[in-house]
Amino acid sequence: MGLRVKIGLVITAAAALAAAATGVQVPGKLQDQACEVSMARLSFAYRDYVQSGRALFDMKIDSTGLPAPLRNKLKDAHQATYVEDRNGTARIWAARTEDGKTFSLPPFPVPTVAGLDQALWQAGAFGTAVATLGGLALATRLGRRLRHSATSATRIADGDLDVRLPENGDDEIAQLTRAVNTMADALAARLEAEREVTANIAHELRTPVAGLVAAAGLLPSGKPEDMVKERAGRVRDLMEDVLEVARLDGGTEQADIHTVQAGTLAQRAVRAATADRTVDVSVRTIADAWVETDPRRVERVLTNLVTNALRHGQEPVVVEVDGARIAVSDHGPGFPDDLVAHGPQRFRTGAQGKGLGLGLTIAVGQAQVLGAHLTFTRATDGGARAVLDLTSAVRQPPESP
Repeated sequence: MGLRVKIGLVITAAAALAAAATGVQVPGKLQDQACEVSMARLSFAYRDYVQSGRALFDMKIDSTGLPAPLRNKLKDAHQATYVEDRNGTARIWAARTEDGKTFSLPPFPVPTVAGLDQALWQAGAFGTAVATLGGLALATRLGRRLRHSATSATRIADGDLDVRLPENGDDEIAQLTRAVNTMADALAARLEAEREVTANIAHELRTPVAGLVAAAGLLPSGKPEDMVKERAGRVRDLMEDVLEVARLDGGTEQADIHTVQAGTLAQRAVRAATADRTVDVSVRTIADAWVETDPRRVERVLTNLVTNALRHGQEPVVVEVDGARIAVSDHGPGFPDDLVAHGPQRFRTGAQGKGLGLGLTIAVGQAQVLGAHLTFTRATDGGARAVLDLTSAVRQPPESP
């Protein structure tokens, strides 16, 4: 049940209770006042009778038409009133006993009581309806502002740090809005500072690492040389990956668009990922498609996916081209649950000591630059499956010259 409905129900219930209480109490109060007036008229008529012998207001002495309930009241009290309901109209009897005689007035009709009772219930129903509509309108406005805040907070959590909420008013929701905006500003500033520090460190290490790689080539041939070269190469690749992540985080990357076939991009990526090693990687084309995209960035995404499958999964690795959708599947244990749910996170991998998680992070960043969609799932027959969707970039094949 949403907040709007809850507020509406509370306001409706409160208005209905107020209307019911008014409808019950007001008629009773009016009858009490009418009884007091009738008794005052009887007292005045009795005093005048004692002084002048006249019977004002058609006062009766020892009338036989008094209602039985009123007679019963006079047995225990000096004076009494009785409200008689006849055909929806309240009639008030008043009587008193003096010197063994009963003095009474004819029933005093109060026709406005029943009419007022009906009017009060009608007014209560109308007021309840108005209060309900007003409450729903207010609740709708509050709910819309809260939903907007929740949506913006979710977008910020997903990495869209440019989202800001309009800061209108000074109520609790406005305070929540300012808190969300402050959080977004602080988070953006922190991430920007971390990005700059990481990029600066990687840039400063770039030259020493290049010198280390060159120096490794001067070592005598043998196992020590191969080990140093391999370690130096990994450090160099790490520096390049960190710099690429920093560029992607900066949001300044632009795609260089060309019209190419998806199958051709898959073949190039496989050749780049399997160069200088013998592995079981194949390309399966179900249907090919022409796409307008940045070939270098697409190949970078696919190369990283194939490399990740070979490093963390098991062969054979299959690259499947189905129109503008290119899927990379392996036969390993599959992606970790948190990666499937939240996407890759830098410096975190599913295997200890096998990379820093930058490859998939770069793949996601490059896909965003391309305007493509990259998803991570588990294959139906086991293993990891990553799908690059370039459907939005599909174009007609170019005309032959």
